[in-house]
Amino acid sequence: MTDLHTYQEQYDAYKRLGLKLNIQRGQPSDADFDLSNEMLTIVNEDTLVTPGGIDIRNYPGGVAGLPEARALFATVLDAQPEEMVVWNNASLELMANTLMWAMLRGLKDSPRPWAPDKPKLIVTVPGYDRHFFLLEKLGIDMVTVEMTPDGPDMDAVERLAKNDPAIKGIFFVPTYSNPTGETITDEVAQRLAGMDTAVPDFTIFADDAYRVHHLTDDYPAPPNLLRLCAAAGHPDRVYVYGSTSKMTFAGAGVGFFATSAANVKYITGLMGAQSIGPNKVEQYRHVRFLQLYPGGIPGLMQDHANLLRPKFEAVYRILSQELGNSGLATWTEPKGGYFVSLDTTRPVADRVVALANDAGVSLTPAGATYPYGRDPHNRNIRLAPSRPPVAEVEQAMTVVAACIKLASVEYDGRNP
Repeated sequence: MTDLHTYQEQYDAYKRLGLKLNIQRGQPSDADFDLSNEMLTIVNEDTLVTPGGIDIRNYPGGVAGLPEARALFATVLDAQPEEMVVWNNASLELMANTLMWAMLRGLKDSPRPWAPDKPKLIVTVPGYDRHFFLLEKLGIDMVTVEMTPDGPDMDAVERLAKNDPAIKGIFFVPTYSNPTGETITDEVAQRLAGMDTAVPDFTIFADDAYRVHHLTDDYPAPPNLLRLCAAAGHPDRVYVYGSTSKMTFAGAGVGFFATSAANVKYITGLMGAQSIGPNKVEQYRHVRFLQLYPGGIPGLMQDHANLLRPKFEAVYRILSQELGNSGLATWTEPKGGYFVSLDTTRPVADRVVALANDAGVSLTPAGATYPYGRDPHNRNIRLAPSRPPVAEVEQAMTVVAACIKLASVEYDGRNP
């Protein structure tokens, strides 16, 4: 291996450049947002009443969302309109809403509220930091299982769900998992749907945020958890969430979820105490825009893929050039989603992130992909190349590679 002095000189040269690059969060680029600018004017004084006769300026319309929106987004999650709830900007808000009602009142099949029983949820690692933060704030303990190439480690999930009555469900990303990019297989989905559990209200919370965010034309068809749960005799076991945050405008989209019609009736009965209904103007903007876009939702997502693909290819290219034969790191090459998951061979992720930040490249904090921000292996780093232009992605990854080299040789020097 090249000596410490050489790697330090390389790193110091990057540091002197005064860079300000950010690959920390999975934000769309302005070019992605521009694809949806027509949505700003697609609803006007001539389009105030929906085909179903609802005046979008008024209160009536239903807690579950506009019928036109429920029908449209049912096609995204492969559900029926009556199995859909379409709400406001963020799917995370809907996840929080469902979980808060579970804590206070229980879900449809709960014998009592969750809160007094100090509930736990199974989570996959590496995983999504916003899930972990939400569960931590709600006081729900997290039990980790590994995310494998086929999905959650089902031997561990089945053992935990069957033997621990405090475990009330599993919370994970089934399609292009954040950050590792896996999509669960049919076998894993069938096992989730049919497994024995210690409690009658065990619930699958599937955050399918990236379901239509393909990067290639060769993408997997995700299993239909709703149908599999129904076929296994557990029709009320699953909630599948999605949103338009990375389809249209991240700050002005709509969130939605699919679940059984019985669950929709139960949970909207509780949500109706919070609100007369969601933002119908925003929902109708999306309905009209996504129906009129050339090729519909698939057409829009193909245009997003054309913008995103070169950035992901830049990540793979630079990492391969700089680290491919070094034995210092491995990384994923997902077929969709918004992230690349990188693992250092040595336990130096925190050092790499600190070095990169000092050199002007902002990375997701080390440990963020594990509950409570603690990666027990200190190896995983989530890379988010979606917002910067390709040239900045290339520069950022060159710096990251230099930081991995320096941090690794420093570690070897301390641990000969």
